[in-house]
Amino acid sequence: MLAKNWMSSPAITIDADAILPEAIKLINHHKIHMLPVMNKDQLVGIVTERDLIKATDSDTTSAKLSNLEDGLSPTRIRDVMSKNPITVPDNNTIEEIAELLLVYKISGVPVVDEQEKMVGIITKTDIFKYIVTLAGARKKGVQLALELADRPENVNEITDTIRDYGAHISNFLSTQRRAGNGYRKVYIHINDIDRPSLLRLIEVLKEKANLLYIADHMDKTREMF
Repeated sequence: MLAKNWMSSPAITIDADAILPEAIKLINHHKIHMLPVMNKDQLVGIVTERDLIKATDSDTTSAKLSNLEDGLSPTRIRDVMSKNPITVPDNNTIEEIAELLLVYKISGVPVVDEQEKMVGIITKTDIFKYIVTLAGARKKGVQLALELADRPENVNEITDTIRDYGAHISNFLSTQRRAGNGYRKVYIHINDIDRPSLLRLIEVLKEKANLLYIADHMDKTREMF
């Protein structure tokens, strides 16, 4: 998935010549944590909750930022923003952006098109939504976790077996991370399978791979192996 598919667009922005209370009101009203700062149509900076709290010379936390909307000095946003913000192209993948946020310890980045025009913003919240969707958690169903020898035919055999029992595979994730040498862990989210068929499928899978756990999102049960 690309940034353009998951970014918030249009982004809530603020003018560089706006004053501190205006930024605080925007953040409180929209329940966001950062604002791209614009000078006409050009992105010139980023202002975050932390920047605003620091600018108020207050000991308050971001949870009490709403108490500071009024009575502040007319400090310009250009004087408290972070200049030259990191941006990402709209064709960057979500995985690339997640790594960027981790490396720079930031909560979000503006997204730009080929002309370097800002077209949106993507934050940790957007990435969390992506992960939840990718994992299939919103579709309920059952997640199966297995470890098996890292050979294509083994993966095919597992997915074919699941389909043989009438289940629909809605999501499939695979990684060698923390798997044994020569092995791979796979996480398969399935739907549309009745309880008797699921129980029979589990017994068959135990013979074909190392079954790690079953998470039933419908019954909210977990079984570890």
